[in-house]
Amino acid sequence: MPDLQELLSVATEAAARAARLLVDERPPDLGVAATKSSPTDPVTEMDRASERLVVETVLARRPGDGFFGEEGADRAGTSGVVWVIDPIDGTVNYLYDHPFWAVSVAAEVEGEAVVGVVAAPAVGETFWAVRGGGAHLSSDAGSRPLQVNSGVALDRALVGTGFGYAAERRARQGAVVAQLLPRVRDIRRGGSAAYDLCSLAAGRLDAYYERGVQRWDTAAGALVAREAGAVVGGVRGAAASPELTVAAAPGLFDDLAALLAELGADRD
Repeated sequence: MPDLQELLSVATEAAARAARLLVDERPPDLGVAATKSSPTDPVTEMDRASERLVVETVLARRPGDGFFGEEGADRAGTSGVVWVIDPIDGTVNYLYDHPFWAVSVAAEVEGEAVVGVVAAPAVGETFWAVRGGGAHLSSDAGSRPLQVNSGVALDRALVGTGFGYAAERRARQGAVVAQLLPRVRDIRRGGSAAYDLCSLAAGRLDAYYERGVQRWDTAAGALVAREAGAVVGGVRGAAASPELTVAAAPGLFDDLAALLAELGADRD
């Protein structure tokens, strides 16, 4: 096992440098450079620049590490450490200058995240966690440990979610939300899976679920949520995956996962 504090230092530096780039060098005429899964799934030149900077920052300190990034970084490495990168989680928010987007950087060993950093510069927050070391939030107000809300009943839960880009999937997700909404306190849709998971860790949400999130979306945020006391998984006993990712405190997780399975939230 590599030195986790060293990995945290590298992750923090890489996320901070990318966050500064995205704020300081965001062009006034920022536009869509390409699309991916659908015409509403954009990539900007800043996504690509952010990922390049994260990779360069890591390689300068750990040249043997591997990478798996949303915008194409893909390298096996030789050290056993793989960096999972979402250079802008919430690209649509970034494109429209909404504040809820983040740089997500996680270090994985044997396929498990051991360090995660989620930097949200537009709101002045950085969330971070080391496996076995708890979850934390750093901001201008200082640093504090995070703990998920506990003892919340499903009908009193504030639940975060998100939607895919394909019209057919969005229609199905809308139908699930329509059935879920009367059975919980309310629904929130922030636009960044990484930030949503960190909001759960900070007690700003009681639960979170989403279909279609990828490894780079959740690697860092799921570690932050777990280290704050959340269960992160799927439904019907499955692990968290693009089929469905669910996160909440124990007890509430079981109730929400059972309801989502009943509603078919893991199917289009």
